[in-house]
Amino acid sequence: MILRICSTLVTRCVSARRRFDERGQTTAEYALVLVGAAAVAVLLLTWATSSGRIGWLLDKMVDTIANMVN
Repeated sequence: MILRICSTLVTRCVSARRRFDERGQTTAEYALVLVGAAAVAVLLLTWATSSGRIGWLLDKMVDTIANMVN
C-alpha cells in the first residue's frame, strides 16, 4: 500500500516536472523567434532609412491622398 502511494506520488512529480520543463523550452523558443524578428526589422529599417525609401513612400502616400481629395 505505501509502495503504491509512493509510486503514484513519484509519477505525478515527474510528469509535473516534464510539463514545467516543456513550458520553459517553449518560452525560450518564443524569445528566440522574437529576437530574430526584431533583428530582421532593424535591418529592414536601416536599409529603408539609408536608401531614402521611407521619404519616398511617405511622399507618394501624401500625393495619392491629395489627388483623391481634389
